[in-house]
Amino acid sequence: MASGKTTLSKKLASDHNAILISEDIWLSKLYPEEINSFDDYLRYSSRLKPVVSQHVQTILAQEISVVLDFPGNVPSQRQWFRSIFEAAQVNHALHYIVASDFLCKEQLRKRNAEQPEGSMIMSEAEFDSITAYFQPPIADEGFNIIRYNFH
Repeated sequence: MASGKTTLSKKLASDHNAILISEDIWLSKLYPEEINSFDDYLRYSSRLKPVVSQHVQTILAQEISVVLDFPGNVPSQRQWFRSIFEAAQVNHALHYIVASDFLCKEQLRKRNAEQPEGSMIMSEAEFDSITAYFQPPIADEGFNIIRYNFH
């Protein structure tokens, strides 16, 4: 959370002439009044993913690149990415941002103040609670990992 994922996703989509699909934007457009807590986010995100999976597979079948601005904080979330590119039988890259909690909290405060489209205001306590579950990707997961060190 607040590591720079959306900023990087926008740059990657621009650099590679790819379609950008942002979970935050889709959720805010589809469920503008329904997401008021992290549990709400989890519920609606799980509803969104099957639709996005099929949509992305259709785009990939047209040989169009896609950048997914979705979290991959734990193996189960990353498995969802795997299910998409394996079903589409396409190459992939998992972009992994390494950022300190200090930097993320600084960026979180900025995001909370600016409230860009699709963002929810999150407290530092919520950040701590959510990021406690983070598990970095490991080689055994079989992703083509591109690592970024933001400090």
